Amino acid sequence: MRDSGRLITFEGGDGAGKSTQSLLLVSRLESAGITVVTTREPGGTPVGEELRRLVKGAADPSPRTELLMFEAARAELVQRVMRPAIERGETVVADRYTDSSLAYQGYGRGLDLDEIRSINAYATGGLVPDLTVLLDVLPRTGAVRSTGRDGEGAGQRRFEDAGGGFHDRVKRGYLELAAKEPDRWIVLDGSMPSAQLAEKIWARVLTLLRHGNPAGGSPDRGRGRA
Repeated sequence: MRDSGRLITFEGGDGAGKSTQSLLLVSRLESAGITVVTTREPGGTPVGEELRRLVKGAADPSPRTELLMFEAARAELVQRVMRPAIERGETVVADRYTDSSLAYQGYGRGLDLDEIRSINAYATGGLVPDLTVLLDVLPRTGAVRSTGRDGEGAGQRRFEDAGGGFHDRVKRGYLELAAKEPDRWIVLDGSMPSAQLAEKIWARVLTLLRHGNPAGGSPDRGRGRA
């Protein structure tokens, strides 16, 4: 396996199972002797956690403000945690990253996709994932799984209660993003049994670690668009 840093991101609608599968992947990577750093959005730094409190709180920001709050947390996370880890040769496993903004604030909220791409690139310094795992579930399935989740607050309920049309747009957005970059994405049916999903993800990650990103990604791939 290559001894170079990697960025693996997990994406999907609410209740898709990202957190479960990312933890399973981390366990397997660590068992293989790979040093792993995990992140979530928003959060992961003192500034990010403060912004998470605001995003998940009772305030109801406009879509543009919501986007910029996520991007500010992301910028701090990349600079303080993600990029240093990759430069040390470690593997970062991220529960959400730039594609979430395209799916939720772009397709879901209706903000301009090219503007979001530009802000993503600025916030991250152009740091693009080597692999993005999309767990695709029907919005109603995700809603059932999300019911009763603790600790998410009013901000999370804003997304959950946004209505079927919003979540349908998010789902369509993810699939369109994945179709445009098939070398970077792996799309999996999130309704499959957890163990089966974990095996499919592990097989794809092994390919990445052994042979690199077919699209040519590298730890210093710093100017691609996410």
